[in-house]
Amino acid sequence: MLKLSHMTKRYEIGKFKQTALDDVTLAFRKTEFVSILGPSGSGKTTMLNMIGGLDRFDAGDLLINGKSTKHFTNEEWDSYRNHSIGFVFQNYNLINHMSVLANVELGMTLSGVSASERKTRSLAVLERVGLIDHVDKKPNQLSGGQMQRVAIARALVNDPDIILADEPTGAIDTETSDQIMHLIKEISKDKLVIMVTHNEALAHEYSSRIVSLRDGKIISDTNPYEMKDGSSALLKLKQTSMAFSQALRLSFSNLRTKKFRTLITAFAGSIGIIGIALVLSLANGLDSEINRLEMTTLAEFPVQIDQVAFNFDLARQGPPERIDADLWDEFPETDEVYPYEEVLLDIQHVNDISEDYIRHVEALDEALYHQISYSRSVNMTVLHKQAEDNVYKLNNGAVRFGPMIEEPDFFDQSYDVLEGSMPVNATELLLVVDSYNRLNINFFNALGIDTSDQSFTFTDFIGMQFKVPFLDDYYLENSEGRFYTNGDLLGLYGDDSGIMLTISGIARVKENALSAIMGQGLKYHPGLVETYLDNAKDARIGVAQMSSDISVITGLPTTAAQIDQFLKSIGVISTPSQIRIYPVDFDAKQAITDHLDLFNEGLDDDMQVVYTDLAAIVTDLTSDVIDGISYVLIAFSAISLVVSSIMIGIITYVSVLERTKEIGLLRSLGARRKDISRVFNAETSIIGFTAGIIGVVSAFLLTFPINWLIRRLVDGIENIAVMPVLAFFLLIVISIFLTFVSGLVPARIASRKDPVVALRID
Repeated sequence: MLKLSHMTKRYEIGKFKQTALDDVTLAFRKTEFVSILGPSGSGKTTMLNMIGGLDRFDAGDLLINGKSTKHFTNEEWDSYRNHSIGFVFQNYNLINHMSVLANVELGMTLSGVSASERKTRSLAVLERVGLIDHVDKKPNQLSGGQMQRVAIARALVNDPDIILADEPTGAIDTETSDQIMHLIKEISKDKLVIMVTHNEALAHEYSSRIVSLRDGKIISDTNPYEMKDGSSALLKLKQTSMAFSQALRLSFSNLRTKKFRTLITAFAGSIGIIGIALVLSLANGLDSEINRLEMTTLAEFPVQIDQVAFNFDLARQGPPERIDADLWDEFPETDEVYPYEEVLLDIQHVNDISEDYIRHVEALDEALYHQISYSRSVNMTVLHKQAEDNVYKLNNGAVRFGPMIEEPDFFDQSYDVLEGSMPVNATELLLVVDSYNRLNINFFNALGIDTSDQSFTFTDFIGMQFKVPFLDDYYLENSEGRFYTNGDLLGLYGDDSGIMLTISGIARVKENALSAIMGQGLKYHPGLVETYLDNAKDARIGVAQMSSDISVITGLPTTAAQIDQFLKSIGVISTPSQIRIYPVDFDAKQAITDHLDLFNEGLDDDMQVVYTDLAAIVTDLTSDVIDGISYVLIAFSAISLVVSSIMIGIITYVSVLERTKEIGLLRSLGARRKDISRVFNAETSIIGFTAGIIGVVSAFLLTFPINWLIRRLVDGIENIAVMPVLAFFLLIVISIFLTFVSGLVPARIASRKDPVVALRID
């Protein structure tokens, strides 16, 4: 059934060359006890390794049931060792962290034998070798003879065709040697037993055939056998495989023998997990607190609809790129002023607040809001003095302007005065150009200035005069006490009343300024508002509020037509410039925004009315800041996680070195290379799981003192550190994954170890 045909094996180490087997031809019967004798270096163990498939021949062939093995794959050799070969080693090669029963079962775990059948067969063979009372012991609790019996039981349990024994009595006393030899001889009655030994006396006493080797050649054979050509039995090779669950049990059993080192390694691996878990806990708690704040304190912040709405998401990405920037020089060293037509930015959206939309807003359930307020812009009308007739006149529209910066130091930090001087009283104005020395063309149009073929300099604007009419001049009262508009006012206006204003200086934002807070256009001195209101004390139009705009006016004419005429006459926009809806609570706010969204259904983007949820903007900004901080902290924690993973990889490599003999044993039992990798992948997975558990549990326990401390330091905040349930499991998975990856290289190194060399390691 087994034949070595002209087999040759040479070893080369550098320049040193040795022929271990030299054209050996030897056949074996299906059942016999063959002892191979010879001095050290004669090739005995090499022959045994060739027969067992642990080593590969250089020339010749190994025939099994007449089938050549020249082209066997690694998987076929693994299957051959598992199903056809049983090894008995001089040093037993038992796995010390496993019980006697588990050691015997080990080979069957690669054969796909069920757990119940493995136990039944193992107990039967242990009873046969006289160890049925020692099944739960560890190998180090047995005598040398008992350990060799365990090794024999392990070799027999898978019912192989061939038993290979390498010096089976070399490490035990004479009496025990006789017992072991009796047992092996009994086995040879129904199996082929090939034994390598130096003990010629035992060989002659128990063997049925003795083959002597010297210098790699057969010098004698006491009972030679010539195998006929052809196969005496069909060779069936079933692929071996170690289940990952078995690899886990094997690795867990090994790690239990190194409890302290395993726990220290797992704790080191958990440090990064603890850091990430705490950051996630704090971020989760802060997000919950922000959501609570939005649902309580910020819930009544208004939902706001403006004529020009901003896309805050785009605005936060940075300033928009100017599409016309290449046409102008920024911060030019010249006194020229350029008119330009303003382009709406991508971050801006113009809302058409139509009567239909107002009706849609007013259709809201009154139970959802405290109030709805409408604001209309009212600007002080600025009239430009016409030199030719010495009157002040409104040309193509009112010249709009706003307040200048009141704080001198802040102004000096952000702006340069390019011409003239800063306004020092209510009668002086400041003209602000943009960073390209430009003014909006609407400014020129409002002054009646033709911009087609003209260039302008700073001196063209210094000294330019304007007049702001008082409120009392806008209306007259008839005999019935009704108000009507002074229509003549907007045509011509003399010098006898109102506030005379003069441009005293021109300014531009500094190149290194953080922002152009004032924007371009006319800016008035803070004293102008006070003077304007003082001269309106007797007006029958009551001014409720005024900063840069007069926003609420009462006491107007009673009819809608009169109101509309009056508002238009003084520059008031009759369409609301802003609508604010104040919800009663968070759920009401959600219902309000859902209602507003209904209006936009089916409309193109540019026709939709965009609202601003102030509470959501505040909470989103805060959440984003917290998320950004969390990402940074997680990144720092991840560094320690990566470092600890590398350390686990190093420790896994140490484990590979410690378990080298175990690797050789597993290979001799038929374990594939991928099975060896699986064993060490299982080990790193266990360490990663333990590290993950330690990390998340430690982080969870740390949330209690953290919450206690924060409660004492900050009033009104409870349980700011709350670990998300998903993070609990996710971090464990991450820990397993990282340690698994860190162990891939050591596992690959283990899988590529030469089983012959591995078995020689003491």
